Amino acid sequence: MKKVLRVTGIIIVILLLLLVVLPFAFQGKIADIVKNYINQNLNAKVEFSNVSLSFVKDFPQAHVSVNDLVITNFEPFKDETLATVKSIDFSMPLKELFKKAEEDPIVINMFKIDEALLTLKTDKFGNTNYDIVKESETIPAQDEEANSFSFSIEDYSINNSALTYLDDATNMAIHISELNHEGHGVFSAQSSELNTKSEANISFAMDSTSYLENNTLKLDANIGLDLNNSIYTFKENKGFINKLPLEFHGSVQQKDSGQLIDITFENPESSFKNFLAVMPKAYTENLDDIVTTGDFKINGKIKGLSSDETIPNLDINISSNNASFKYPNLPKRVEQIAINTSIKNTTGNADDTYIDIEKLNFKIDEDIFRSSATLKNLTENMLVNANIDGKLNLGNITKVYPVDLDKTLSGLLEAKVSTNFDMNAIETNAYERIKNSGSASISDFVFSSEDIVNPIHISEANMVFNPNVVLLNSFKAKTGESDLDATGKIENLLGFLLSDNTLKGNFNVNSNLFKVSDFMTEDQEVSEDNKTTPDEESLKIPAFLDCTINADAKTVVYDNLDLKNLKGTLVIQDQKATFKDVTSNLFNGSIAVIGNVSTKEKTPTFDLNLGIDSFDIAQSFTNMELLQKLAPIAKLFQGKLNSTLHFAGNLDEEFTPDLSSISGMALAELFTTKINANKGELFNALENQLNFIDLDKIDLKDVKTKLEFANGGVSVKPFDLKYEDIGITVSGNHKFDKTIDYKAVFNVPAKYLGSEVNQLIGKINTNDVKELSIPVTANIGGSYTSPAVKTDLKAAVSNLTQQLIEIEKQKLLNKGKDKVTDLLGGLLGNKNTKTTDSTVTQDTERKKDSITTPTIEEGVKNILGGLLKKKKKETE
Repeated sequence: MKKVLRVTGIIIVILLLLLVVLPFAFQGKIADIVKNYINQNLNAKVEFSNVSLSFVKDFPQAHVSVNDLVITNFEPFKDETLATVKSIDFSMPLKELFKKAEEDPIVINMFKIDEALLTLKTDKFGNTNYDIVKESETIPAQDEEANSFSFSIEDYSINNSALTYLDDATNMAIHISELNHEGHGVFSAQSSELNTKSEANISFAMDSTSYLENNTLKLDANIGLDLNNSIYTFKENKGFINKLPLEFHGSVQQKDSGQLIDITFENPESSFKNFLAVMPKAYTENLDDIVTTGDFKINGKIKGLSSDETIPNLDINISSNNASFKYPNLPKRVEQIAINTSIKNTTGNADDTYIDIEKLNFKIDEDIFRSSATLKNLTENMLVNANIDGKLNLGNITKVYPVDLDKTLSGLLEAKVSTNFDMNAIETNAYERIKNSGSASISDFVFSSEDIVNPIHISEANMVFNPNVVLLNSFKAKTGESDLDATGKIENLLGFLLSDNTLKGNFNVNSNLFKVSDFMTEDQEVSEDNKTTPDEESLKIPAFLDCTINADAKTVVYDNLDLKNLKGTLVIQDQKATFKDVTSNLFNGSIAVIGNVSTKEKTPTFDLNLGIDSFDIAQSFTNMELLQKLAPIAKLFQGKLNSTLHFAGNLDEEFTPDLSSISGMALAELFTTKINANKGELFNALENQLNFIDLDKIDLKDVKTKLEFANGGVSVKPFDLKYEDIGITVSGNHKFDKTIDYKAVFNVPAKYLGSEVNQLIGKINTNDVKELSIPVTANIGGSYTSPAVKTDLKAAVSNLTQQLIEIEKQKLLNKGKDKVTDLLGGLLGNKNTKTTDSTVTQDTERKKDSITTPTIEEGVKNILGGLLKKKKKETE
């Protein structure tokens, strides 16, 4: 408080300094002097757009204005704004500009601040951003004389301003808005009186709990000023919290060690209507029309030293006896209201403050609700002892109080629960120091909202509270066509409710029918005139959940899929859902799932393994989009499918796989399979190009293939098919946009390649030739709906024909050689000369080779020529 007063005093002196330098008559000179004075006294950066002096605006008064004042912090809050002020104005008699400091106080007739915004902060280390006044020894000697200015204020006001206080050390936040304050008095007199009027809206929260939310505060007060002794005394005054009237008595004295406080307060009226007046303004606008009985009293005493080490003693009491209230337009009444609460501190040590709620009871219809609690050691390790015993028909809440729930509630809540714990035990899961006992149940509970498709009807739920767990003995619910029947246990429920701990549990969930659509909202159409483009945010698995769910559902309906006899375990932890041993019957077969879905990052991801056994191919590839994308042609098959599939990728805002991001692989096996009568465009195009094959007779049994997919496409590794005695090898790739690039290689026996080829084969009449086959390649492009098939069939037939001709040539050539050899052997046999001389023999042989070889070649040419001429005539 001393620092705040000192800051206030220096700011006022700074403003007064503007008046002292007026004789210089140069406004630029005024601004420089003010800035120099600020820099010598404050550890902060202070800027303003201009300082102006007018002798006309408030004539015969002098008028000084400072506009667009900004105070910015140094370390440890570097570049953060402490305060902004749109304008500060002064009015004073002209003669006051020429007074010296030792003369009578400078009289300021008017002082006004408009649109000030002050942000005060305390970080977790205890540093404050408003401790900006330099230590006195750092202030130059010439400025100490300036600090001795005395002054009087007759009128002042603060208009349309706001203040925010944030304390990270205590997790406390105070926000004051629409602050308007005015005062009239003489500050320079040793003893004087200040008449004030104040009004503001205040919100107050601590540890994420809101205690005041935009509550209106008003105070009209006469305050006695004893400046010699720094005593400020409440005289005639009247204040309001919303519409609850309060009066204050006593004083505050500024001491070197802190503030000595001696204040009492009370509400001057005792009607229970005063309690309702504390409620938010939305529910108290027609307060006079509310019928109440009984009393409501609040009084308190705050006495002692407020310093860095101590707080004043507290004795605050709130009570009401046998009260009731009824809103004029609502059918039911709350009665037998009893409140007895006190807040006390008798030592001055903040740790010893405690709250005692001796009773808080009420009755609605025949339902009586009783509660009590004590809260001790509030600032450190808070100790809690609480009891609840009662029954409450939830449907009566909106029948007795005009709360806008945006949803409909109904059901009967019964509870008899006791708990005793300290906050450290909750935060550290020290269950031995947590004492829970009792039970709670709810029946016929119906909850509906615009955020859910169907009302949720909980026919029965029963919980038993034990020291370390809450047992969920039964939970039966239905929404839409879906039903749920669950049991289990919840760990650390208080840690979740009162601290930042995770909610742990283990549940067994059974269902006859679970339709996912019963739990999902439909997209709402937005009119063109009201279209907005909000940031898209994907669904998130709650970070506070750490639980295991063992599921057993007879039927689960998701989109157009009917999963039968679904069983398995779902583990939710760290914003990840992990599937363990999940099995189900689907498409006349079965499926097993393991893997996970994670929403921890901004874009959700999944990583799943599927085991598919005996799926009906036509059903699965028609109804399952992922399979359609992986192998769209498969829907034309009939039979069964076995597959192991691994895939991973991102999920979009609707929590479905983003196909452009997925990658993985699949091993698939087809059995007892044939092609549908309606073959589709692709198979029809193949048959048109390959007249030697009938796709209806193709053998798809035990076909195995491997697929890999990434970047929006699928790569199919080579796999083999069989059509009668034709072997087929298929490979290629396609995109998820249905464009295709495949190659099918048909190992075609020569007999299928036309009459000319068959005539050649018949004339050659060799077994090896009859077994001859050639590869025919079909290149398949375009798309599944508009395929383009190109083959090399003509080139293959032409190539085979050339091969057969060459074979026949070789055959005839070999036959001709035999005849020529016989003929030449006879012709040349008589010329053989016998000799015993080795040299003669060798010469004779050399002569034979050189002579006979060309003679044989010429003979073969003649014979082959005759044969080929004959072949030509026969073919003609």
